[in-house]
Amino acid sequence: MKLRSVTCWLVLLATGAYGWATPPEDAEQGPLHLLVVTGGHDYPTSFYTLFESPGEFQWDHAPSNHEAFRSDLRGKYEVLVLYDSSREISEGEKRNLTDFVRSGAGMVVLHHAILDYPDWEWWWRDVVGGKYLLKPENGKPGSTYLHDQEISVEPVGKHPILTGLGPMRINDETYKGMWISPKVQVILKTNHPTSDGPVAWVSPFKDSRVVYIQLGHGELAHRNAGYRRLVHNAILWAGNRLGP
Repeated sequence: MKLRSVTCWLVLLATGAYGWATPPEDAEQGPLHLLVVTGGHDYPTSFYTLFESPGEFQWDHAPSNHEAFRSDLRGKYEVLVLYDSSREISEGEKRNLTDFVRSGAGMVVLHHAILDYPDWEWWWRDVVGGKYLLKPENGKPGSTYLHDQEISVEPVGKHPILTGLGPMRINDETYKGMWISPKVQVILKTNHPTSDGPVAWVSPFKDSRVVYIQLGHGELAHRNAGYRRLVHNAILWAGNRLGP
């Protein structure tokens, strides 16, 4: 697997500008090991700065889902971060991905990764808890998107991922007309007319900690302090480093 290993504290030391939380009390456990998966969708390199958290994250980058899931990931990584847009997956790759998420390891699904594997019902229904409809299905029209929207986002209820987060404004892409499981726990919402409303939720999946964040299209989002804090907290929570 051709992976780019990154030791986070070498890249960006002035993290205070992005509003990150202080290292968790259990920082003596060492950095959280992440596998970040991209491919199938263009994105700016500002995306990589989301993982520049000194001493907390050590991550590898797989530029495609085929690179990522060609071998057993259990014991190698604690959290899987998906930012890909992949339609096809082999049976072997599917088995390795299934074994990972059923092992208790965490997963953070970002933005267009909700388009992954539209024909794998267990994946989008049970694991992610949502699906972007690439075409009309079961009487529902296809989902829609719109770039460069000024969105007001607010927390819903209480959850460890929301630590230090309040209402925020962000320039981002919106999705509308998705299927969202009634079993998800919505943690962020917007009232923007081009959005479904929920923009972040915790999956009902019981075998591991899974969170989906719809935000995160481009550099304006990646550099937004609230978004950075959100992704940072989501990774820590998925990796059992933040909250119950």
